[in-house]
Amino acid sequence: MLGMVFLLAGCGNSPETQIYNHLEEAVKLEEGFQEQQDEITKLEQEEQELYKQIIELGIEELDQIKEFAERALESIEKRDERISLEKESLDASRAEFEQSKELIGEIKDEEVKEKALTMYGTMINRFDAYDILNKTYNESLELEKQLYEMLQREDLEQEALQEQVEKVNLKYQEVIEANSLFNDYTSEYNELKKNFYEVAEINVKYID
Repeated sequence: MLGMVFLLAGCGNSPETQIYNHLEEAVKLEEGFQEQQDEITKLEQEEQELYKQIIELGIEELDQIKEFAERALESIEKRDERISLEKESLDASRAEFEQSKELIGEIKDEEVKEKALTMYGTMINRFDAYDILNKTYNESLELEKQLYEMLQREDLEQEALQEQVEKVNLKYQEVIEANSLFNDYTSEYNELKKNFYEVAEINVKYID
């Protein structure tokens, strides 16, 4: 998560203060992102439980398998909607954040400017990492949909099912790696933002 801070003392209308305003507005715009994350996690857990129930059933219990598979597909559809809302939140945050770029060029103190540029570059890397994460996650959802559609077929062959399960697992590993990179950039950015506020002498209070 991005760290939220509040300005304690004004610094006029300096480039540094204007940058602060854009940075913290970007944080606010990501509040929806965290809300979606919480719901997505719940839906993932729900689907995992359904999958566990499916694999415990025998082929002669196809009707029940179909029922669980349908519920899993509904859960995936809900996740798909949440992912779209999540991306809207990140896109809005990025648009707000990028407004700080021109202001960085107006900073007179070279040390402060250097800190700001490093911070800016890291945040852009974070947004780019999210785009990769979002793309990979959507690919994962599509593979999961295919899996649950397969599980409803009476003529399903074990080999085909195993191949699909392997595809899902491999893509899931890609999601984990993409998410880890995104989280790393988030942590790095939070630290760099804190350093920027310190050298720019912007007096802030950090909120957990």
